[in-house]
Amino acid sequence: MASQQVESREGVEKSEKVIPEALAGKRFDVALATLFPEFSRSRLQSWIKSGDALIDGEQRRPRDPVSAGERVTLEAEQEVAVVWGGEEIPLSILYEDEAILLVDKPPGMVVHPAAGNWSGTLVNGLLHHEPKLSELPRAGIVHRLDKDTSGVLVVAKSLEAHTHLVRQLQARTMDREYQAICKGVMTAGGVVDAPIGRHRVDRKKMAVSENGKPAITHYRLVEKFRAHTWIRLSLETGRTHQIRVHMEQIRFALLGDPVYGHRLQIPARSSPELVEALRGFKRQALHAICLGLEHPTTGEWIRIESPLPEDMVMMIELLRDDREKNR
Repeated sequence: MASQQVESREGVEKSEKVIPEALAGKRFDVALATLFPEFSRSRLQSWIKSGDALIDGEQRRPRDPVSAGERVTLEAEQEVAVVWGGEEIPLSILYEDEAILLVDKPPGMVVHPAAGNWSGTLVNGLLHHEPKLSELPRAGIVHRLDKDTSGVLVVAKSLEAHTHLVRQLQARTMDREYQAICKGVMTAGGVVDAPIGRHRVDRKKMAVSENGKPAITHYRLVEKFRAHTWIRLSLETGRTHQIRVHMEQIRFALLGDPVYGHRLQIPARSSPELVEALRGFKRQALHAICLGLEHPTTGEWIRIESPLPEDMVMMIELLRDDREKNR
């Protein structure tokens, strides 16, 4: 019998209210707490800062005063109770002991069950592999990868290990390295230090935002091609879509990114094979290649690597061959 877990899923819900005369002149956060008493002050504060709570479609600071008649829009991720079930799904386990499990997530696999993806997720597979994960928050997963991002993820197998790993993430001591193929030819590596919040217009997207949360991405060159660059990246923070947003911000969007990638870039004189491969690459070329962390039980530093997936390896070979043929 499949294991099951009553858990909480994040869903997007939109609410609108008008500022009454009684709240005119009050701080935005105070007015919001009065209008939406079902949510905690801290959660409302975070939604204001992320741009999920707007006044007349504009982002404001928590301390900004509000006026009567202004329209407050709250469009934020909220929790709804659901049941997660275990499923017999093949998992590529890179490391496992009594405290932690590191798994190699393939592209196309959703991490947590959510609307449109109630089955076939990494969590479903993990709950079948280790039913005791049902006793832990979010089945022991402490960080995420986007559906179409591949690579290594760590899973805690006990509450103590989960707490320890979360603290490492918060303290920014966990070493997370990625590799990616971006559009455009970089001349050198660098750092993107730009806060990220929800996009002001498209609420499903993230964007660099003055009022967003701090986000820092380091990037270095691995190999340059005629119109693309193979890069490695490391994160100091872990914001939603961080690498994808930051690379778009500096005009080196990731190859294949359906949200932040913009138009396809095909070099002149490309072979039919390369043209077909570029047009057929439908996911962001991003892979979480390495994860370094302090073991929550032994205190030992461990570093687990995940090999580049076949689609990225093939693309790099085609881009390299194209470069050599067009020297």
